[in-house]
Amino acid sequence: MENKRQKIEIADIFQQFEQEFYHQYPLAHDQQKAFNAIMNCRSQDMGGHTLKCDNCGYVLHAYNSCRNRHCPKCQYLKQVIWVDKLKARLLPVKYFHIVFTIPSAMHKLFYANQGICYDLLMRSASQAILKAGENPRFLGAKTGCVAILHTWGQTLTYHPHVHLLVPAGGFDNDLIEWIQSKKEFFAPVKVLSSLFRGIFAQNIYRYVKDLILAGNSEPIDIGFLRTLIYKTNWNVFARPALNNAEKVIEYLGRYTHRVAISNARLLKIEQDKVHFVWKDYRQNGKTKIMKIKAVEFINRFMRHVLPCGFYKIRYYGIFANKLCNDLLDTYLALNDKEIDLSSLEGKSWQEIVQDTFGYDPFHCKKCKTGIMIWQINIDAEPRAA
Repeated sequence: MENKRQKIEIADIFQQFEQEFYHQYPLAHDQQKAFNAIMNCRSQDMGGHTLKCDNCGYVLHAYNSCRNRHCPKCQYLKQVIWVDKLKARLLPVKYFHIVFTIPSAMHKLFYANQGICYDLLMRSASQAILKAGENPRFLGAKTGCVAILHTWGQTLTYHPHVHLLVPAGGFDNDLIEWIQSKKEFFAPVKVLSSLFRGIFAQNIYRYVKDLILAGNSEPIDIGFLRTLIYKTNWNVFARPALNNAEKVIEYLGRYTHRVAISNARLLKIEQDKVHFVWKDYRQNGKTKIMKIKAVEFINRFMRHVLPCGFYKIRYYGIFANKLCNDLLDTYLALNDKEIDLSSLEGKSWQEIVQDTFGYDPFHCKKCKTGIMIWQINIDAEPRAA
């Protein structure tokens, strides 16, 4: 028995077209690891466990989850826990949502050097925010941001960009007084765009000897790199301020642990094509249906597997680990405000499930009174090559 709710899952596409995909595309080690985990999640290949009611003897068999961060079935509880912890970290103020995007001419460079380029993208975007915030012409204060990396568009195209949540204000140089920003964002997006591009250029020039291009064994020339960076404008998009920390947390929860596409967006597999739902934001978010070959669907999905150990959520400036707790206490004391404490910290996953979904996973569903007790493990069976 497999733990399965959706009629069609990404795992089904992987299983059905695995060999055809391998004939056309190679996978890096991290991609292969994610591919196997997603394909085998909550199946006999992952092993499992058995629960038995201590009252009526009812037996329940369940397979284990893969817990891979790219698996669409293994993210929700992680998201709930992360959002809960964030409540004890964010300042209770208004926030701006800023999106930093690289031009399409940089995509090949980024994909061939993911570890370096993704890191520099997040670092450069945050440095642009911090530098603009400290400028007396704009905010004139020390600010910060929470940065979340995304690499995909609605149709799974390769589109590296970083979402930043920036507080509408910052602390003075002594870190004891809060300076509120104007209703509009404290720096014009055109200024941020130029600043972002310049900072990224300075950062990446230091790694020019480490960069490669697919299919080219020669080192990248710094002149070529400079032309690539400066031949087009870089885009920064600013959304209206979110009114309070609760809305920020709700918003962040939708972005942080999202994978390239969820199982809920899949409609069907017809012959060799996958049908899925997507939103066309060029037409005000109109819902459309895309049909692409299954092998191409897998290839697009695998492009968004991050390098092992890469942190896609980062905290900068006043939200950095070494500052955030002290500055939060300072702000609350100055403004006579309180903030919600984490409600899940220190709880077991069973207790978290109960708080989140409203049921006890160890409560017997048959007799309604007994407790389900762990019995034996279901051994994983080797999968045929």
